[in-house]
Parts: sequence; structure tokens; C-alpha cells
Amino acid sequence: MKPSIPTLTQGSSPLQGPSLSRRGFLELSAGGLVLSWFLKSPASAFAASSAAGVTPKGTAKNAIFIWLPGAPSQVDTFDLKEGAWTPTDFKPTSYGADLRFPQGLLPNIANHLGELAIVRSYMAWALVHGLGQTWAQVARNPTGATGSIAPNIGSVVALELEAKRAATDVMPGFMALNSGTAIEGAGYLPSTFSPFSIQPANQADQGLPSLTHPDPGRFTARYADLEKIDAQLRAGNPLGKQGSDAALFYAQAKTLMDAGADPEFAKIFMYTTDEATRYGGTAFGNSCNVARKVLAARRGTRFVQITQGGWDMHNNIYADAGNTMYSQGTIIDAGIANLLVDLKATPGETAGKTLLDETLVFIAGEFGRTVGALNGQAGRDHFMRTSVVLAGGGIKGGQVIGATDATGANLKESGWSENREARPEDLASTVYSALGIDWTTVRTDDPLGRGFEYIPYAKDGVYKPIDVLFG
Repeated sequence: MKPSIPTLTQGSSPLQGPSLSRRGFLELSAGGLVLSWFLKSPASAFAASSAAGVTPKGTAKNAIFIWLPGAPSQVDTFDLKEGAWTPTDFKPTSYGADLRFPQGLLPNIANHLGELAIVRSYMAWALVHGLGQTWAQVARNPTGATGSIAPNIGSVVALELEAKRAATDVMPGFMALNSGTAIEGAGYLPSTFSPFSIQPANQADQGLPSLTHPDPGRFTARYADLEKIDAQLRAGNPLGKQGSDAALFYAQAKTLMDAGADPEFAKIFMYTTDEATRYGGTAFGNSCNVARKVLAARRGTRFVQITQGGWDMHNNIYADAGNTMYSQGTIIDAGIANLLVDLKATPGETAGKTLLDETLVFIAGEFGRTVGALNGQAGRDHFMRTSVVLAGGGIKGGQVIGATDATGANLKESGWSENREARPEDLASTVYSALGIDWTTVRTDDPLGRGFEYIPYAKDGVYKPIDVLFG
């Protein structure tokens, strides 16, 4: 009998979901942490098992995670609920029988609804920003047994697709744009699979100045001296994971700088003034533009995480100034819509396919916002029910999965085979499946010595890809 997901109601504990049992705690305590942390690289020690009969879809080659920390209001966007509070300039518009959409708020995204799949039966596990943000990125309870060592799902993707890299793939498998500190790292995996975090240039045609050195000859000599001084300390990983991670970091940086000497490579991170204007003239928009260029270059990056924070709107959610639905909506509307346009216009790796066909785009925050009338500060508070949006990469667009009641407070219809809310673990399973990765994988190289599940309980059938997304 497989474990079951607890039945939850809005307004209960701010931290919920499968966690560490008393027995599990005792097993973990007995296992010890220190020795395994100094073993050889997890990349070389890889061994794993998975559930029988699992077949990933394999419909995508890349993924772009548009990450919206702070928690956007679902009832003002992708699960629009209208009332006296709804601003008239949102211009709610019907698209088919199932979709009312704020065309006035997100006019450009409205033009792409036929390419989007909206999951309205999605629900978070935690109502605390930090917990929810980590949970969404590592697909597990951060306070659970493996929470402290868990990698970002992008790191897992980079690891799993490492074997497909060619000699010309000099860029990291996982890139983060406009991320700041709102991103999880590689966990216990080697730093090779950490997010390579960059901030696109503020000016057109500037690129990444850090890719080059003003005196290449001097840089080469100094790097050679560095290798002579401490290479032996790193050989055989005598310093453990931190030492091997430092070696990998230096090697990866050197590879990028060597590639950066090629003007064509440097152009990957550049954009024109016209492109910047079209994408909205913002850091988020520039990041969307660069993400498309990075994937189109086919130099090794397969997972890109783009961040746009500022959604924590407890007050003045419809105000004209500050972080409001208007300011944030304008930013993501230009960035996401033009990203979809350009991905669709860019040839894919496979003949007859576009880059959008081969790239899974998914959009999510850590949780949602309270429904109905605004609170006493003219804002919305934390709420576990929300919506996530997907496109490309084999996803069937033009569909709404699940339905909430008239207020948005309760689930009326799940819309998928499991007949329940979809969770962060299900969304991650969907991403893995689309990329051809077995979401039930259990690695046996973790420092806890207990087995690391890509998705906890997935091997038992608790969490699964959201099947209807693939049509």
C-alpha cells in the first residue's frame, strides 16, 4: 500500500507535507554524516535505482523556469476571480468557455494563451516564504531528512544531461539569470552542477565583461602558478567536497574565460537596444532575451532559471507606485510574451522543430494570495492554493487543468488522473519526465547514506507527472 498525501485545508499549519518520521530520524542519526561527506565526487560515485515501469516523456531538450518569489496573486492573474475589488482596467475577457483572463493587465501574454497550459489545481505545502521558496526549487520538505543536502531541480537536470555534453559545450548545464539570492544551489552534488548565476548587462551590446581579462598573458601565467601551488592538495580530494568544489569552480571559470576570447561566444550574452525595448527594458526582460540566446547557442546549458521577485503584496496591491500588480505585471508581460515569440521563431536542434517545441517553459511562485475582498491594507495575504503555467517542450497549450470554486478558495475539480491537488513534487516530476529523466530515481551516493530520491515517495507512486499536460 503506497503512502498517501495528507488532506489539507487552507489556514492550518504553515508547514505541512511528508516529513521525517521518528524511525527515519533514528536511522539518520545512526548513519552518521562526516565520513560520507569526504568520499569521492558524487558524479563519479553515481549509482541509482528507480521504480519499475516508469517511462519519461522525453519531449523536451531544455527547460526555462520563470521563478516569481514573493507569491503572485493567482486570483488576479491565471485564476482570475472577479468582484467589486477587480480594477476596471484589468479588462477581464473570456477566452473560450473555461478562461477569464485580465487582458488589460497582461495584454501580451493574452496573445499566447493558446500556447499555455494553466494548472489551477496546484497547491503549495508551506505558507512561509523561505520554506515555500526552497520547497518549490528542491521538490521536497526543506526540514525533512534530505532537505539540507537537496539540490535545485536545475542541478539534477544538469547532472542527468551531463553525459550528452559535447566537446564544444563549454557553458554550465544550469544557468541562473537575475537571481540574486533567491535561488537554491547544487546541494550535495558537485559544484559543476550549481547554478551559474549572472546578471545580464544593463546596456545593449555590453555582454559579460567578466568573460575576458585585460591582460590574457598575465592571466594565463597566474593561473598556471595557482595550479602549481595547490593542485596537489586537490588531487584525490583530500580536502573533501569543499576542496573538490573549489577545483571544479576554477576549472569551469577558466573554460568560460577561454571561450570568451571568441567574439562570437561573447555575443551570446549581448542584446540590441531594439531587443531590450521589446522585452520591456528591465533586468527580467533582458534575462528572458539572454536565456533564449543561451539555449539557441547550444553550448551546454540545458536549464535556465529566471527570477522576478517583488510579489509579496500585503498592502496596496493595485497601487500606481511600488511593487504592485501593475508594475510587476508590466515586467513579466513583456518578458514572457517576447520569450515565447522568439523561442517559436528560433529553429530547434531537430529538423522541423522550433526552440519552443524543444524547451519546457514553466512559471511558478512559492504559494498564492488570499481570495475575495482585499485585506485591511488593500492587499492580499499568504494562501496555499495558486496556479502554475507551462508551455513548450511537448506541453499541450490552450488548456486549463483543474478548477476552483467561485471564490478560488477550494478545489472544485483536479483536472488530472490523480484526482487531487498538484504539488511542487508533481510539478518537478513533470519537468523531469519532459526532459527524459526518471523522476523515481533514488541515488545511492548521498552523504547521509540513506538514498537520495529525486522526488520523495515518487517510487511509491505518491507523486507523478501531471499527465494531461502532454495531451
